[in-house]
Amino acid sequence: MRAVMNILIADDNLTTRNLLETYLTKWGYGVVAASDGNRAWEIMQGTSAPDIVILDWMMPGIDGPEVCRRIRTLETGSLKHVILLTARESREDIVAGFEAGADDYITKGFDSDELRSRVKVGERLVGLQTALKRRVSELENALSHIKTLQGILPICMHCHKVRDDREIWQKLEEYIAEHTDAMPSHCLCPDCFSRLYPDYSAGAALTDKKEHL
Repeated sequence: MRAVMNILIADDNLTTRNLLETYLTKWGYGVVAASDGNRAWEIMQGTSAPDIVILDWMMPGIDGPEVCRRIRTLETGSLKHVILLTARESREDIVAGFEAGADDYITKGFDSDELRSRVKVGERLVGLQTALKRRVSELENALSHIKTLQGILPICMHCHKVRDDREIWQKLEEYIAEHTDAMPSHCLCPDCFSRLYPDYSAGAALTDKKEHL
């Protein structure tokens, strides 16, 4: 079962607020109501601010476009879907609404099906933006734990010490431990084992040969 998404309705007209709340509640959304722009802005600054906002253009206090501008200044402002609700229908007003940061625009006298479709679009966009932000955060956290070795690495031909960017020579295993997440473990390769312990190697080979006779 999906989590209930909250929607803020900010409109000084009680009839419009009640109508919107009736529709949205019926469609399964949680509703937070405000009768003026000041209260709407106060709600949006809270830690549990709704993800979708329906703002009346003309309200007491702060008007809808200004509330929208302020929302976009918040750290989570880019994740909010803002719909302006107004009787204004001129091209200039529509452009001004979008320039204020609105995502959508509905004229008063709206059809309930149109409202529901636009809210559904907002819900999908909020979900996608939230998922994308979460994924980016996960990738940034992963990258912060990754250390890589790049470029030319000067190594002494005799002792195999490595020269770092500070012009300091250090053991290869120390350099690897410092610049990567690898943990060096000392052991002997077969060639070195044979060279350092020839008697043991010869004895092991003889024993192995006898076992196959």
